[in-house]
Amino acid sequence: MKTIRDYDIKSKKVIIRCDFNVPMKEGKIVDDTRIQKALETILYAIHQGAKVILFSHLGRVKEESDLEKNNLLPVAKRLEELLGQKVFFSEKTRGKELEDMIETMQPGEVLLVQNTRYEDLEGKKESKNDEELGKYWASLGDIFINDAFGTAHRAHASNVGISTYLPSGIGFLIEKEINALKVLEEDIHPFVIILGGAKVTDKIGVIENLVTKADKILIGGGMAFTFLKAKGMNIGKSLLEEENLEFCKRMLETYPDKLVLPVDCAVTNEFVDTEEYRIQKIEDMTSDEMGLDIGKETIKLFQSELEKASIILWNGPLGVYEFEKYQLGTKEVLKYIVEKDKKVILGGGDIVAAATTLGYQDKVYHASTGGGATLEYLEGKPLPGIESIQ
Repeated sequence: MKTIRDYDIKSKKVIIRCDFNVPMKEGKIVDDTRIQKALETILYAIHQGAKVILFSHLGRVKEESDLEKNNLLPVAKRLEELLGQKVFFSEKTRGKELEDMIETMQPGEVLLVQNTRYEDLEGKKESKNDEELGKYWASLGDIFINDAFGTAHRAHASNVGISTYLPSGIGFLIEKEINALKVLEEDIHPFVIILGGAKVTDKIGVIENLVTKADKILIGGGMAFTFLKAKGMNIGKSLLEEENLEFCKRMLETYPDKLVLPVDCAVTNEFVDTEEYRIQKIEDMTSDEMGLDIGKETIKLFQSELEKASIILWNGPLGVYEFEKYQLGTKEVLKYIVEKDKKVILGGGDIVAAATTLGYQDKVYHASTGGGATLEYLEGKPLPGIESIQ
């Protein structure tokens, strides 16, 4: 697959699709990790003398009120600070004003175009990969580079649409993501997977695709309780997906030695962070209790399985991570595998956020920037944003 290195981009108008979908609060950036991750490709283009045109989405735009809170101007200002040079900003996603700004660009200059999802306000032109919009955006540049792994599983006008009409390649971020995730295709054992998060539904594809390759799958988070229920255990008021009970039962019967479930958990009576919790063995749970994190014996059990691992894939926290009281399982297991210097791939989303908060993100082999994209890749599904370039 072609990368940005394969093109002579000097004095060329290079459109780079980035993922600047950063968390915002009252118009301010809460976490600029995604901007930081995009810098390598942008700086390369600047140093090669390209006219750098950046596209990205931010949030969802369904109505007029969404425009202001999803304005990319704060991203342009932060990018300016990180690059140490002026970043021009177009308030428009199309039209003469944008075209004039691009026409007057000099080599090495950077322009950020307003949120591509502003085009969703009338007919979801961006999200539905409107052909006319993709063709128009492509007309603004000479070369297209996709470096937004977080949206690679979506066929949008700003990735698939543009790549249809321009010579295209990937940036360094997507290249690193693909190379890191390809490691999982190698015959490295023991291969241990940690799966957490709320729902079994989100992980069915991953389990089905990887269960034959993995030596063990450690299951925590809310999804564990559907597996425990399928095993015939009382889970009280814990999260349950009845529609997935048969799937869980089939997995447990087919792979009894591969799936490792919690033996105890932190239980309480209300789904809040203010109530006191207690550690309870799974078999001792009462009907009015709910489990919100794995317990200390489960932490030890998981650590003993991870001790043997040569490579670890982790997707989803092991407890209700947004509640401070129920972060212990995730923290302790993460700390353990980092201190043991294990080869760890964090599969995007909440587990990467947890690792960032705890200061471990840079200490793992790879922390994926994709949430849905990583999951779909692990399920073996093609990613349209990358397939279109291939």
